[in-house]
Amino acid sequence: MKRLLLLLLAISAICLPGYAPAHALDPGYLDLSSMGQEHWRVTWRVPDVNGRKMPIEARLPENCSQEPSPKPSFDGRAWTTSWVATCPGGLEGGVIEIAGLEQTRTETLVRYELEPGQTQVHRLTSTETAFTVPEDPGVLDIFSSYVALGVTHILEGLDHLLFVFALVLLIRDRSRLFWAITAFTLAHSITLASATLGWLNIPPPPVEAVIALSIVFLAYELSLSPENRDPLAVRSPWVVSFAFGLIHGLGFAGALREIGLPDGDIPLALFAFNIGVEFGQILFVVVVLSLGFAARLVYPAIKDRAVQLERVTSYGIGSLAAFWVIDRIAGF
Repeated sequence: MKRLLLLLLAISAICLPGYAPAHALDPGYLDLSSMGQEHWRVTWRVPDVNGRKMPIEARLPENCSQEPSPKPSFDGRAWTTSWVATCPGGLEGGVIEIAGLEQTRTETLVRYELEPGQTQVHRLTSTETAFTVPEDPGVLDIFSSYVALGVTHILEGLDHLLFVFALVLLIRDRSRLFWAITAFTLAHSITLASATLGWLNIPPPPVEAVIALSIVFLAYELSLSPENRDPLAVRSPWVVSFAFGLIHGLGFAGALREIGLPDGDIPLALFAFNIGVEFGQILFVVVVLSLGFAARLVYPAIKDRAVQLERVTSYGIGSLAAFWVIDRIAGF
């Protein structure tokens, strides 16, 4: 058993840092910014796959003509190009499609303006590759779109999920776990709203580095025996969770700023995005607890190996998070 643990630890230390991105495969991004007089500035960002563009194509409504687009440029993560499209009669009622998306495992975020400053967002996936631009998006459309964006962001954010996973492993008492998760939610809701509305402005690189540090802290605590852990983390884990939740909320806000908020419906979109983040978080916790329960049923002896497995897991989490810290500090 000791040899197996050492092998797993070695694999974690070697392989996990190689998985550098904190998020899954980047989504495609199509932005149509109104220039007035039936002209739109189109920006099309295509994910990179092994040094080549993902084979997807943005198709605008049939009434749109476009200038020849320049060759896309590679920024290290994706291929981006931009052009001007002319759409007589506007975008309303037209179909925007991402051809080839059905053959991928990613998504494309479409941000468009019916008029200058009137931002709307729609998310396309492999099961929904096109949509008709509504003349006046309703409350339900905005709410459902931003809830889906929130769920997607948390489930694709490995750094946020690792923090929550470490909390689940660290806090054995389920009532304390509930209050810790609630404190984390409350905290990230506060900073998410504050940063998104412009009341709080902190550059993203330090925020991302501290998010990674928060995971390192939990991984370190998890590697210790219960009697040697920080008394505050043991007695009042909600305090630790709340403090780090404030930082994670700034990370969520950065993602939401990139997405954009619909003018006139900012509170609704903000609330819906936060609901989506929370739903995705709860879903993740339920899955983790269910898998743990199933593992104990199938292999009862796992209880006797809990301490060793927990320590190996903490080393794996800590190794990956430490790599992110170094990588993000280097990117300042």
